[in-house]
Amino acid sequence: MTTAHDVAAYILQKQGSMTAMKLQKLAYYSQAWNLVWNGGQSLFPGRIEAWKNGPVIPALFPSHKGKYLVNQSDFPLGNCEALSVGDKAVVDDVLDFYGGMTSTQLSILTHAEAPWIQARGSAPEGVNSRAVISPASMEAYYRALNSSPDAAHSVEDINFPAWAG
Repeated sequence: MTTAHDVAAYILQKQGSMTAMKLQKLAYYSQAWNLVWNGGQSLFPGRIEAWKNGPVIPALFPSHKGKYLVNQSDFPLGNCEALSVGDKAVVDDVLDFYGGMTSTQLSILTHAEAPWIQARGSAPEGVNSRAVISPASMEAYYRALNSSPDAAHSVEDINFPAWAG
């Protein structure tokens, strides 16, 4: 089975060096959209937690702890070839939509979405949390978004603050 490290390595192979926060968000969106597009099947096993700066995959954290920028060599456990053709197609679609966003924009976006908000419950903004974002909440939210005529269909449809770019 594909691991979070495999997905991270594939994202970094496709996009090159990026911030650790951006990598975390792209891996999160890859998991979320895989749940929607592949009948509730996870792209990789493991928890996703609602940290103060957005969704985090704890399995990836030790590989980038203390680093601002990461690259593929930071994930030696990752094997891009472990992803199936279908897995790669999901991640590629995620990168096509979200890959041009900054880490700040991705953080703003995840902070506005129900899975992160619901998992954090009453935890105040900026306070640490290890609450789990359930696959069921991710699938339900992004499935509804996928079929909504009001959903953003390109990055230009999202009104980010000027400072977030």
